[in-house]
Amino acid sequence: MHNTLIALVEDKPGVLNRVASLFRRRAFNIESLAVGHTERPGVSRMTIVVDSDKTDVDKVVQNLYKLVNVIQVDNVTEIPSVTRDLALIKVSADGGGSRAEIMQIVETFRARVVDVSLETLMVEVTGTDDKINGLVDVLRPYGIIEMVRTGLVAMARGTRTSVGNAPAD
Repeated sequence: MHNTLIALVEDKPGVLNRVASLFRRRAFNIESLAVGHTERPGVSRMTIVVDSDKTDVDKVVQNLYKLVNVIQVDNVTEIPSVTRDLALIKVSADGGGSRAEIMQIVETFRARVVDVSLETLMVEVTGTDDKINGLVDVLRPYGIIEMVRTGLVAMARGTRTSVGNAPAD
């Protein structure tokens, strides 16, 4: 099972390195890590996905709080939330019938083609892990040349905030 942690951290140089070093020192494996600015100046938000079968999530949270630049940490796994990942997938498309087939598949998954060349199509897809994995599985026979994923981001539904579990101000 995967657990999704959200950490608010000070937006300062070296913070990501300290968090990653903590995981390395404690032999915790990071399944996914996404970092970005928040609505608050000077504060960044990390969404960290860990495998709870191999990692004691409570220990991860306790250890994150020991880092000076960590403001707040919350495990949002059990909170009703929206989670998304973004992938760019470059697929071989020789210009024959496969190009049309790939474009139909892309449309079915509500993804979109963002770059076209004579030999490839680049597809952008946003959604859950299952949706992206499903598209990858269907595109694999056409020849995936390259793929990149952003990592999971999560936000609590409604007025509840992901970090702190309190209603937003």
